[in-house]
Parts: sequence; C-alpha cells; structure tokens
Amino acid sequence: MTKRLIGLTGGIATGKTTVANYLASAYNLPILDADIYARDAVAVGSPIYSAIALRYGKPILSPDGTLNRQLLGEIIFTQPAERHWLEGLIHPYVGDRFLQAITESSSQILVLVIPLLFEAGMTNLVTEIWVVSCSPPQQLQRLIQRNHLSEEQATARINSQLSITEKAARADVVLDNSATLEFLLGQIDTALKIGNSN
Repeated sequence: MTKRLIGLTGGIATGKTTVANYLASAYNLPILDADIYARDAVAVGSPIYSAIALRYGKPILSPDGTLNRQLLGEIIFTQPAERHWLEGLIHPYVGDRFLQAITESSSQILVLVIPLLFEAGMTNLVTEIWVVSCSPPQQLQRLIQRNHLSEEQATARINSQLSITEKAARADVVLDNSATLEFLLGQIDTALKIGNSN
C-alpha cells in the first residue's frame, strides 16, 4: 500500500498549526514540519548558518551566537532577492529531511506541514494537498495579533507568499477557517475519511 502523504499548507496565520495539532491529537498522525527542519538548517555551526553570518556580518547574530530572527525577517521580507538567496539554501535541506522522514516512517498516513509547499516546489513530496484558508482581512488581523507586527510588516509577510486564492485553486482539499473551530474540525474529519475511502 502506498503511503498517504498529506501536504498541509495555506497562507501565513490561516490556521495550519491548528489543523496539524488536531490531526496529531485526534488521529495520532505523525506530523513532519518544514519550519522545524528550517530551524535545524540554520542551527549554530551549520553550513547554512555560516553562509548567513558571512553574508550579513555581526549584526545578524544575537549575543548568544544564534541568528537574530527578527532582523533576518526584516531583511528577507523587504528584499525579495535576499529571500530567494536564503530559500535557495534552506529548501533543498528541508526537502532532503522530508524524504528521509517519509522513508523511515512506518505510518501509512503522514502529514507534511509545508507553508511554502508551492513556492518551494515541494508538491512532488505529497500525494494530496490541503490548503487552510480564511478571508484576507482575517489573515491580516490574526498575523498582527499573533506576531505583534505593524500592518505594514504583516502585509509584507503575506505578500511574500502566493495568495490564498492561488493556493486554494491548486488544492485537493480547501479547509475554510473563517468561522468556528468546530466548523474547521468537521471539515478535517470529512477530508480524512474521504481520502481513506479512495
């Protein structure tokens, strides 16, 4: 039996973590998270960490030697060329980690949380694509509140990704997270059952 590899994506602050946590707690599904792999990629002493430190110099490092994520975020969300440079280093590393985890897992269903699934060209890693969506005003407000950003900063982060509309058009399942939590969880249950019956 071939593995069912659910690619969970969506815009920033649309509710991917909520969906992943529910799949893990309610269905005991293994969650593979691109953000965790990306953090590993830039861990102190890694080749990618060294390349970032060399490119941006001392200001990019916090007093404890780790990367100053806030400053790095300001650079990559306001300078597309720098974002592409960094993603060119991180995405291949993340893709390799996913392939390794998929190969090593004995589970027949895996959830791959990949915020930049389309942007990073990782759709080949999954057998189906779930997109979590909400309205643009909701997304903006959620991001401002969650990350304590100005409207300008939040908009820059949202605009650095494909729009939710474009992602939804390429999805096998669209989960509407614009209403209650119960409404969202019901959609997840349905999507999982339909996929299991195929």
